[in-house]
Amino acid sequence: MESDKIKKGTNRAPARAMLKATGLSDADIDRPLVAVVNTWSEVTPCNYHLRELAKPVKQGIFDAGGTPIEFNTVMVTDGIAMGSEGMSASLMSRETIADSIELAVRGHCLDAVVVIVGCDKTLPAAAMALARLDRPGVVLYGGSIMPGQHNELAITIQDVFEAVGACAAGKIDEAELTAIENAACPGAGACGGQFTANTMAQVMTLLGLSPMGVNDVPAVHPGKPDSARRCGEVVMHMLSRGASARDLITVDSLRNAATVVTATAGSTNAVLHLLAIAREAGCDFHIDEFDRIARNTPVITDLKPGGRFMAPDLFAAGGTALVINELARAGKLVDSPTCTGRNLLAEVEGATATAGQEVVRSVADPIKPRGGFGILYGNLAPEGCVIKLAGHGRLQHSGPARVFDGEEAAFEAVQAGQIQAGDVVVIRYEGPRGGPGMREMLAVTAALVGQGLSESVALITDGRFSGATYGFMVGHVSPEAADGGPLALLADGDTVTIDVDAQTLNTDADLDVRRAGWQAPAPAATQGVYARYIAQVSSASRGAVTGFPFDR
Repeated sequence: MESDKIKKGTNRAPARAMLKATGLSDADIDRPLVAVVNTWSEVTPCNYHLRELAKPVKQGIFDAGGTPIEFNTVMVTDGIAMGSEGMSASLMSRETIADSIELAVRGHCLDAVVVIVGCDKTLPAAAMALARLDRPGVVLYGGSIMPGQHNELAITIQDVFEAVGACAAGKIDEAELTAIENAACPGAGACGGQFTANTMAQVMTLLGLSPMGVNDVPAVHPGKPDSARRCGEVVMHMLSRGASARDLITVDSLRNAATVVTATAGSTNAVLHLLAIAREAGCDFHIDEFDRIARNTPVITDLKPGGRFMAPDLFAAGGTALVINELARAGKLVDSPTCTGRNLLAEVEGATATAGQEVVRSVADPIKPRGGFGILYGNLAPEGCVIKLAGHGRLQHSGPARVFDGEEAAFEAVQAGQIQAGDVVVIRYEGPRGGPGMREMLAVTAALVGQGLSESVALITDGRFSGATYGFMVGHVSPEAADGGPLALLADGDTVTIDVDAQTLNTDADLDVRRAGWQAPAPAATQGVYARYIAQVSSASRGAVTGFPFDR
């Protein structure tokens, strides 16, 4: 066992003495030592309940012959940080969480790992860390929040962001906004639509890092503790048969994950995160994979932000297994290993739909004929960008640029009614280095929805989007403006054309003539973790990872 390095032999008596001071016996120390990495925090409903969820995980490990050792990581919640300077810390936290898991597990020579996750960045961080460690590892998602209720309608945090825009437009008053605010989040659990957390929870299942079905169970469901206990047992079974996370994260499982993301019109953040996970696992998996998959995969789930239903509705309908079964029958998935020791398709054998469910459709009768995102190139995005196609049917848009240096300026313009139908809102200097940290533009995109502009404007940015965003939105534009990318040279009134079929993002402006007059902005930070991130982070087209040699 890896833990023998700290617990076997006379020379390790000091280490054993310290372990015994925590309450462990000689018998406990002789067992495999298993990390239970928690991302518990009381700042957000996404992670608020994870402290209690760790208990059945640890019991499962102990009952299967291991000794659980719990520790915690930091986390940053997007929903609270959104629209503020704090949002810069969100994507950065992915790297810090992965680093902290790696350091604690390697530093204490632990034999296996269960990571308990909730809010957005904790999920990809868990997979990245497990890929680095290459030890038996399982990811347990804390589960979705239940829907809020307002005027007999089910609502989510998405509705609160959109209500802000509706209030500014005079469509609702402040009392109505407050009523929506008070009703949207009824308790523990991550945001309820097919936003980033629920999208990445399905990714963990398709990568084989989570046992089938455990991530579907909502946070407050009475079956959640049993799911947690199962994860403890599964990681011990992985250890006994010598299986590791890198056995599971392969090009095939990455493609499977991307297929389910596009089939559910999931968060475009999954593009960024799957690229980062692939890099950590040493897999040859690139951004163009996503466009190829999306063009050949229809949307078959009717989930928010563009659809009617939420994650608890998918669970009630039969869960992720229904989606996998339908895609596999259509030849859209390949078989791949999972943490349980059974292959993916064996895990979904016998999955049945709840009678009358309307959440999952067949490939022959999809919600939309092509997937929920695409990859574009052109003179505004030489290294590529990601377009979100959820919630609308448009594939082309051309209009005058309305250029803003940063999210706040764009939000103020939207709230002041300065954006017109046909405009292309451009938000720049929000990339990995320029932001820093690729802030999400949900405050702006939701305000556009609230003001009734989502069907008539487009938005492009070198930042990124919340999973709750829908509309004709282009993010991750690379190279970013802070690196002298073409967005830095765009001006108000330039015509910008987006063409999904042609896979292009272009302007008719002569950007080269403006190059000599451009000056790089000063770094957003010169010390601390922000400065280190700015110095190290790669392009969004490479997953915005740190710690790898790369060419800007």
